[in-house]
Amino acid sequence: MDFVTVGTILALVISITSHEAAHAWTADRLGDPTARQLGRVTLNPLPHIDLFMTVLLPAMLYLSGGVLFGGAKPVPVAVHRLRRPARDWALVALAGPGMNLLLALVFAALLSALLHAGVFVPRDQGVEVLVNAVIFNVLLAVFNMVPVPPLDGSRVVMYGLHKAGLRQALASYVQLERFGLMILIALLFLVDGFWAFLSSIISPIYHFLLTVVGLGSYLG
Repeated sequence: MDFVTVGTILALVISITSHEAAHAWTADRLGDPTARQLGRVTLNPLPHIDLFMTVLLPAMLYLSGGVLFGGAKPVPVAVHRLRRPARDWALVALAGPGMNLLLALVFAALLSALLHAGVFVPRDQGVEVLVNAVIFNVLLAVFNMVPVPPLDGSRVVMYGLHKAGLRQALASYVQLERFGLMILIALLFLVDGFWAFLSSIISPIYHFLLTVVGLGSYLG
């Protein structure tokens, strides 16, 4: 594998595992020590890695030119141990996408610093790796906020239904989790407009981040 492929996969692994570390840290701060007791409150990728979902599947998809998809070991959360279960579960969920947006900003800032310092020029392989890292983190943040259980966005919807007192709607929505994986596969691979919809959200966030770090017009 070439430098861009290796660097891109490494950035993706860091991004996916940091997402889970953010869930673990937030759950611990909000009263549930389950993830901490399992060694998951760490930015070390190793405790979060699932060999197939984190490494092999993204590598195979990237090399085959297919849709890039992957994941890490889900962080276990004992919701009943959270101090305010309904609210705190939503906050734990938001921590993952929040971490990805933070990483996207960090990678964008690093890219800006290296370009403006003359270490990189726009066509360098390192630029491609960092651009990929920014895009993947924005993608992870946006995708995980899709309101399909068990994605993070569904936890926010559950909290909203709980606050609104819509108990029957909440119970029905929770039942969707049994079919969540099938729904996601259908969205990813069978629904033609799904990726276009995600792109319509990802693109302005990506360009906003470049603007924030002073690269609004640098890369075109």
